[in-house]
Amino acid sequence: MSDDEEGYTGTAELLFDTTTVPVEVELRGFFQPIDGRYHWYGRVAANARVSTLVEAGTRTALLRTPTGEATGTLTDPDPWHRYRVSGTSTPPFRTT
Repeated sequence: MSDDEEGYTGTAELLFDTTTVPVEVELRGFFQPIDGRYHWYGRVAANARVSTLVEAGTRTALLRTPTGEATGTLTDPDPWHRYRVSGTSTPPFRTT
């Protein structure tokens, strides 16, 4: 992580409409002065329930950590079945 990045690694929940899935995440973020917004991103560890929901077409979820929550978008899985998640807003983790 670079000096201007902040982040969170640990347990979280993904809330897809009425379904809550406990997950492990690794998240990072930074303030982008060009657009004046905070950009956060990361990976959701391999999880069969997340795979089922995303493959069924659900790509947006509320990501909740012990210190915050934010809506993010999930993309296609990597070769290890982890999903990238990202958002532009107040991040789902505490920043300094």
